Amino acid sequence: MCSKLIIRDRCFDWGQRTYLMGVLNVTPDSFSDGGEFNTTAAALSQAQALVAAGADIIDVGGQSTRPGAEQISLEAELERVLPVVQVLRSEISVPISVDTTRATVAKASVEVGADIINDISGGTFDSQMLPTVASLGVPIVLMHIRGTPQTMQQMTDYQDVIAEISSFLAQQISIATDLGIDPEKIMIDPGIGFAKNYEQNLEILRRLRTLRSLNCPILVGVSRKSFIGRILNQPDPKARVWGTAAACCAAIFNGADILRVHDVREIHDVSLVTDALFRESEAIQVTGDR
Repeated sequence: MCSKLIIRDRCFDWGQRTYLMGVLNVTPDSFSDGGEFNTTAAALSQAQALVAAGADIIDVGGQSTRPGAEQISLEAELERVLPVVQVLRSEISVPISVDTTRATVAKASVEVGADIINDISGGTFDSQMLPTVASLGVPIVLMHIRGTPQTMQQMTDYQDVIAEISSFLAQQISIATDLGIDPEKIMIDPGIGFAKNYEQNLEILRRLRTLRSLNCPILVGVSRKSFIGRILNQPDPKARVWGTAAACCAAIFNGADILRVHDVREIHDVSLVTDALFRESEAIQVTGDR
């Protein structure tokens, strides 16, 4: 795996520390913050707060991907995302990611200032996504999913969930590189909560290190998710921050490079301590093996 990626003059030195992707949903119906940031003024204020709290990337999403979410029109997604990316680009310096499965949205977003495409379908929902990203020359996050947000929770019948995730991601990495995407600009996401049940989400976190064999930085999104709510018996997603923190510790320990989170300030501190505990010891171990 390439140890570094430069995005907008910022160095992502994989393995040295955990990077935080702050969630900015500009939707009326996302599962934990729908309707809170769906004006440009509110979105800018929240993005600035996320950066001040320690976010390394801001991830803008105009299409809710919660279980059962309805697909919105292309025009509606563009209307939600583009004005926000434009205003953010003029006011913040950190890289901006756009959470979309549509090549048209990806292209238009990059043209107004986005730096990364975060595709929950791993490039499978839109046949033009991977060729478009290749032509744009930007990094992409390839995530594992089965079905769509409307159908995915009926598609959790795996023989070996990690093996099947790894196989899918390996296939999409190969397709992406064959189409001209720089392998050093590919990140992967196992898709916790996307066509996975409670037990499978826990297994992914326990066995996350298996995905290191794919030689790509690993992004993990556990923030406020329902499996944490089940453990805590906590129906309010916003009250799951410390459960999220525990899951993030496990992700870091097992090889995550990026955490996609809502509560950046809290998880920033969690990451600093977890990095100090585990990344330094891992570096010492590697040095000792040489």
